[in-house]
Amino acid sequence: MKNFLSLIFCFLFLSFIPAAEAQQTVVDKMLITVSDGVRTELITYSDVLWQLALQPDSTLDNPGPTELRDVLERLTDQRLIALEANRLPAAAPTDAEVTEEIRRLVAAFPSAAVFEARLRRVGFESTDDPNFRRIIEQRLAINKYLDFRFRSFVVVTPQDEEQFYNGTFVQEFRRGSPGVVVPTLEQSRERVNQELTNRRVETDIEQFLTEARERAVITTLNPL
Repeated sequence: MKNFLSLIFCFLFLSFIPAAEAQQTVVDKMLITVSDGVRTELITYSDVLWQLALQPDSTLDNPGPTELRDVLERLTDQRLIALEANRLPAAAPTDAEVTEEIRRLVAAFPSAAVFEARLRRVGFESTDDPNFRRIIEQRLAINKYLDFRFRSFVVVTPQDEEQFYNGTFVQEFRRGSPGVVVPTLEQSRERVNQELTNRRVETDIEQFLTEARERAVITTLNPL
């Protein structure tokens, strides 16, 4: 099963500017359109490369077809969420929030120089490139929508925490830390609550995407 929290929250919305706005190092091509009947989102090959550039374990040198298809599917899911999010008014992220998100992204790489080299490979000048910052701003806006749409409505009771602790947390802790004394529920309550919330959000997002795919019109223009 996909880990939608890592796929969506960690690598969300890396390509919402038109391809012509960034300095392209590859010949771009249109791959897919995603429409809700009112608005249409286009996914291009450069979108896929931008996504790959921000994933530390992904290669930009001749990425394999499986990796490309996985990224394209992820981008399609992201576009489906974008179409829904655009129906609601929302405050734009601040410059400080954008800067902090870029700092978090850079920290996942060996160095800032490595990160910026990958950005240049896919058409951006640096982390200060206005087009790149605009992508991060849009990413943050969508993250805020997801928090509002899914996370803010999750209710976890003490009974839920106890059931999850006894039925799941203890077994997973023992597998991950053999020989270590399992912390009590009280010692682990915050962690248990967070993990249970994350799993419920993940389930809700999966259900939303299943329904969104059924409603949307997804058209393949060119195969990868």
